[in-house]
Amino acid sequence: MTGLQLAVLALIQGITEFLPISSSAHLILVPVFTGWLDQGPMIDVAVHVGTLGAVIVYFRRDVWRMISGLGSLGRNDRDRDRDPGLRLAFHVVVATIPVVVAGAALASIGLSVLRSPVLIGWTMAGFGVLLYVADRSNMTIRKIEHMTLAHALFIGVAQAVALIPGTSRAGITMTAARALGYERTESARFSMLLSIPTIIAAGGLIGYKLHGVGDLALTTQAGAAAILAFAAALGTVWLMMAWLERSSFTPFVLYRVALGGYLLWLAYGGMI
Repeated sequence: MTGLQLAVLALIQGITEFLPISSSAHLILVPVFTGWLDQGPMIDVAVHVGTLGAVIVYFRRDVWRMISGLGSLGRNDRDRDRDPGLRLAFHVVVATIPVVVAGAALASIGLSVLRSPVLIGWTMAGFGVLLYVADRSNMTIRKIEHMTLAHALFIGVAQAVALIPGTSRAGITMTAARALGYERTESARFSMLLSIPTIIAAGGLIGYKLHGVGDLALTTQAGAAAILAFAAALGTVWLMMAWLERSSFTPFVLYRVALGGYLLWLAYGGMI
C-alpha cells in the first residue's frame, strides 16, 4: 500500500472506532470509493490494535482497577465481593463471551459475504435509528457500578451482533446500555472498556499470522498504521466523552442515517 492509503485507513479507524458509527464499515468503504485494493483484515486489525492503546491510556484508572481487582481473588469472600474493580473485570469478561462464540462460528464460514455496501447501508441506518430510540426513550439513572450480570450479558449479546459490518460495536453496545438506563458517558465508558479483550484477541491472532508470514513490509505497514490510529483515537475519545457530558447521541444518528441512505441510493441505482 502507498503511504497515503495507509494514513487514510489509520485516521479513519482512529476517528471512527469508538464513535457509534461503525469503524469496520468505514474501512470497507474506503476501497469502494477510492478504487484502492481492499487492504485486507491484517491492516484492519492492526489499526484496531492502535486504538486499543488509546482506550487503555484514556481509561487507565479503570484498567488499573480491574487489574488490581483480579488480585483480590486470593482474599476472603467478603473483601472479594466488595471489590469494584473485580466486579468490573468480571462484567467485561461475561460481556465478551457472546462475541467470542459468534466470531468463532462466523470464522468457519467466512466473513467476505458481509462486506457488502448494501448490507452496510441497511445496518448503518437501521441501527442508527435504534440508537436514537434507546437514547431518547429511557431514563438516565444507572452507572457502571450498578451493573448486574444480566445487564453485562445483554450488552455482550448486542456486541456479537456488531460482527455484521455497519452495525458498529461501539454503537450497539452503547444502544444496549442506554436501553438499560445507563448514563450516556457510562454507556460509552463500558463500551470502550469492553473493546479491550476483543481487540487483544484479534490483534494477537493477526500478530501470530504476521510472524508466520515473515513479510517485513506488511509488518512495518501494520505497525505504522497502528501508531497513527492510536493518536487519532485518543483525541476522538476525549472529544466524544466531553460531548456526551452535555449532549446526546443525535449527531451520530443523523450521520448514520445519512450515510446509510446514500449507500442504498448508490447501490440500488447501480452506481457501486
